[in-house]
Amino acid sequence: MHDSPVSVVLAGGGSAGHVNPLLATADALRAAAPDCRITVLGTAEGLEARLVPERGYDLEILPKVPFPRRPNGAVLRFPSEIRRAIARAREVMREVEADVVVGFGGYVATPAYLAARRTGTPIVIHEQNARPGLANRLGARFTQDVATTFGATRLANSTVIGLPMRREIADLDRAALRGAGLAHFGLQEGTTTLLVFGGSLGAQRLNDAFPAAAPDLRAAGVQVLHLTGAGKPVEVESDSQCPYVVVDYTDRMDLAYAVADLAVCRAGAGTVSELTAVGLPAIYVPLPIGNGEQRLNAADVVAAGGGLLVADADVTADWVRDTVLPLLADEERLGQMADEAAVMGDRTAAEELAKMVLAAAGRRDSSRSDSDRSDTGSSPA
Repeated sequence: MHDSPVSVVLAGGGSAGHVNPLLATADALRAAAPDCRITVLGTAEGLEARLVPERGYDLEILPKVPFPRRPNGAVLRFPSEIRRAIARAREVMREVEADVVVGFGGYVATPAYLAARRTGTPIVIHEQNARPGLANRLGARFTQDVATTFGATRLANSTVIGLPMRREIADLDRAALRGAGLAHFGLQEGTTTLLVFGGSLGAQRLNDAFPAAAPDLRAAGVQVLHLTGAGKPVEVESDSQCPYVVVDYTDRMDLAYAVADLAVCRAGAGTVSELTAVGLPAIYVPLPIGNGEQRLNAADVVAAGGGLLVADADVTADWVRDTVLPLLADEERLGQMADEAAVMGDRTAAEELAKMVLAAAGRRDSSRSDSDRSDTGSSPA
């Protein structure tokens, strides 16, 4: 190991799904090694541009270089743009004397992996989704330190550790925080509570079906906390005795989880991991586009009995009446689902990944790094 403080470069960004595990890992590294130097590689366009500085970490900007997926002008520009991104990543690694690079996927991960390979800097990868993305499939070819959220993920040399998550979620005691959560959202004590949310962007299918079934939910004595997504308001008649609370976004998901008896939501890796970690039963409605990764994300917890899976097209007001309401009335089944969900949850992934990162930092190839630090070239390996 080096005598000087370890220097870690974290590469990831774009969506909250990439940024939140990165920040959770940064916090765990800082807790394990307080003098650790942490630098984040991100883009100017992603959520990391706001969230990383707010959390107190240094952010270095790389150009956003998406993989071209169609034969157009982007294909011709890609070689020069990726070379510039790799050169910038190498420049940052030299400046901070990086001991290890940790990638979470997203636009900046590929140039970070290629720069690390060129400089002999150890690479650690965390893949959040059950189906790995292009960047992490490439990076996994350069390292044996690969961590995944789900056991179904197919990457060489991978170890399942779960998803690094914020301490306010990892340490959440739902029962202890329920009263504070009810007060925060203006909900009633002693009433069955349904949480509906479709991620930060919302889910139009959920936003249509549940307000249409609001009279039936209210008649059954079920109050609702509905997070609609920014810019996607829904109209529901107010009722102080059995509220239907509509909020476009909240940064207190710990309180939302604390008040809920059941959640209906999308099946992003972060959502599935957080709900299982806090032991909240859920009905997952996978996003009906993409490569089917959301269905895979929820497969393990559904197989274990901690959740249900329903196709997006089947979510209607009638489905809410025929499926969701009977489940909410069955306390014994909800309790069993909560227990099974909790068994699948993992609250220690951030600490596990931090250990992996610090161990990898101790294996830096100093013979290659010394030569590279004087190398000002920009070509990839």
